[in-house]
Amino acid sequence: MILIGQYDSPFVRRVAIALTLYEMPFEQRPWSVFGDADEVAQYNPLIRVPTLVLDSGEVLIESAMILDYLDEEAGAARRMMAEAGPARREAQKICALATGLGDKAVALVYERVLHKEKSEVWVERCTGQVERVLAALEADRAPRPTPYWFGDAIGHADIAVTCALRFAREAHPTLFAESRWPTLIAHADRCEALPAFKAIVQAFNPPS
Repeated sequence: MILIGQYDSPFVRRVAIALTLYEMPFEQRPWSVFGDADEVAQYNPLIRVPTLVLDSGEVLIESAMILDYLDEEAGAARRMMAEAGPARREAQKICALATGLGDKAVALVYERVLHKEKSEVWVERCTGQVERVLAALEADRAPRPTPYWFGDAIGHADIAVTCALRFAREAHPTLFAESRWPTLIAHADRCEALPAFKAIVQAFNPPS
């Protein structure tokens, strides 16, 4: 398999970490949607990452779709999200909040580095969305006694939250004081200490 994208993207990184935890071999092509748009477009007309090219030549183009496929390949005993029912919906909600956080954090970067004139209304809106998601995730995680979000084994929710938090903390450090989201940040730091997370990492590099 070929994974297209750079690991400073929280969406690419979450897929790469899942592939690593599932012990599924893959080749990374660290193409940028800015500097390597023509190359990415050959596989994904949206010019978005992650894009996963299967050995069959089939192309998967969105992180949730890719992870759903990886769970299917991993099988019922190893999959990192419940297959159906309330447990699946609960995990999907946490993943959706985390990826939404990532989306808004990326939007704030683009507003800062790509636009000559900043929209303060847009910045305020995105910042408010980020902070509300962080508060919701903190409130959901704080009462859970288990080492991972939904039990004793790592799941896609843990990966999604950790990857989104790393990106947001590096891209927008002024938003993060450990006193505001202590449980959430401690959870992400524990995940970041795991070998798969240490192996799949790239410092934030904003587009220019």
